[in-house]
Amino acid sequence: MGIGVLIADDQAVVRSGLRAMLSSAAGIDVLGEAVDGLDAVEWSARLRPDVVLMDIRMPRLDGLEATRRIVGGAGQDGPRVVVVTTFEHDEYVYGALRAGASGFLLKDVTPAGLAEAVRVAHAGDSLLAPSVTRRLIADFTRARPARARRRELGRLTARESQVLLEVAAGHSNADIAARLFLGESTVKTHVSRLLAKTGSRDRAQLVVLAYESGLVRPGGADPGDD
Repeated sequence: MGIGVLIADDQAVVRSGLRAMLSSAAGIDVLGEAVDGLDAVEWSARLRPDVVLMDIRMPRLDGLEATRRIVGGAGQDGPRVVVVTTFEHDEYVYGALRAGASGFLLKDVTPAGLAEAVRVAHAGDSLLAPSVTRRLIADFTRARPARARRRELGRLTARESQVLLEVAAGHSNADIAARLFLGESTVKTHVSRLLAKTGSRDRAQLVVLAYESGLVRPGGADPGDD
């Protein structure tokens, strides 16, 4: 079995399009389709997919609440939810990230881009456009003051805080290794410790934490960009 995918969208043409784009992707199997959020929650529990491609605006139960139920009920080993939306500034996308989504894609994604996003989400890494995700998070944390999450940062070492800044800037492990003069395996270890210490499921959740804790300021420069 390859990476199992569940497609959740209330428009049949969108579901068919996403299925068609993934049909020829090596190592990816579409397990089923859900017609709304409630259907997505039920099929996710039944099929146990690795990745759920989730629309936001759906009847009966929207994608935001569906994401919260799917992620909250499955623990660390549960499916990764990727929001698939028409607008990169959809007001619900930030809420979905906070609910546990691993990132988001625009519906005009190419077949190759969609397949790669599924693989990246399954691996727990950053999605295709971390800079877009970062900008969206910055927009909403600017409009809505951050919650007090600094206690989660108090458990981090100085080096882990540095690595968190780099993750929040959208840098890959290889980029972080080069920027901090570390081995890539060392960076992977630091990221794993960050996930464990903060209770984050993946890198997208680390980005949210960095902004909500105030470690990164909306609109601020990337770390190391002097």
